[in-house]
Amino acid sequence: MEKRRLGQTDLEVSIVGFGGIPIQGLPFAEAERVLLHALDRGIDFFDSARAYTDSEEKMGRALSPHRNRIHLASKALSRTGTKITEELETSLRNLRTDTIDLYQVHSVGTTEQLDTIMAPGGAYEALAGAREQGKIRWIGITGHSRPVLLAAVETGLFDTVQCPFNPIEDEWADEVLPEARKAGIGTIGMKPLAGGAIRNAAASIRFSLTRGIDVSIPGMDSITQIEENTAAGEKLEPLTAAELEDLRREKEIWGDSFCRRCAYCMPCPNGLNIPFLLLIDGYYTRYELKDWALARLGTLEKTFADCAACGECIEKCPYHLPVPELMERAAEHLI
Repeated sequence: MEKRRLGQTDLEVSIVGFGGIPIQGLPFAEAERVLLHALDRGIDFFDSARAYTDSEEKMGRALSPHRNRIHLASKALSRTGTKITEELETSLRNLRTDTIDLYQVHSVGTTEQLDTIMAPGGAYEALAGAREQGKIRWIGITGHSRPVLLAAVETGLFDTVQCPFNPIEDEWADEVLPEARKAGIGTIGMKPLAGGAIRNAAASIRFSLTRGIDVSIPGMDSITQIEENTAAGEKLEPLTAAELEDLRREKEIWGDSFCRRCAYCMPCPNGLNIPFLLLIDGYYTRYELKDWALARLGTLEKTFADCAACGECIEKCPYHLPVPELMERAAEHLI
């Protein structure tokens, strides 16, 4: 596995890391098997979050015996110093470590949130204090809003910035990633497969790694996924014309109604799993995988027709997708 220095930190990390969301759905023993296989395949950067239910605990159980071989990253949604200090202490316990290499302020979506984080008594001040105490080594920020993350980069205070980056969401290469590189800030690419929408995994990961991302962190919950994804980092090569054309077609298939599966629309007050429902609709209508889509739909208690069109999801969606309209449209052919 090739490695890169993460910005101006002293972290030399595998260019393909491990995103910690999917292992939430695995039993502890299976999660341990997956995590250790990732380690065997050369992955040494593992990213989790307090919001990922038991993901930190699973990483701690599997990886703590190998702490000297890995770099641990986690993150918290708290914006104030008091709250993020509590979150950090929980992360340290869950991950079974005295020091977390990178702790990130998670999912910052508005300038008001960023102002709170950076104000006296805010999360950044607390994390800076934790760094002095040796509880963390570097401070990062994550989010889906380009203006907010650009403002964070411009403060010059963050060591890393984490954003979605893939052939569908490549707009980050216009300004945020170049400014981060200019400032010496490390770049971490979440959702390199666009939340599972892109089928050519290796090409999509290489796309991100050759366009401004230092380390790409696909979420993985199987040995097969690890094998496919780590292959992209073993010998990083430019994309061929055929691969670029394939990715262009995949982007075109999804069009302007692509749900990034960031889950900011959740929880739905009516109990719908909005990101998963929109993914099912996408596969049914765009990839013609009707049997797959209908089988997954059958596992859900509530589906498209149960949408009450309250509009709460539109307000929370950072991309302002017309979710009720998409649900109504999907109900016409999937119910």
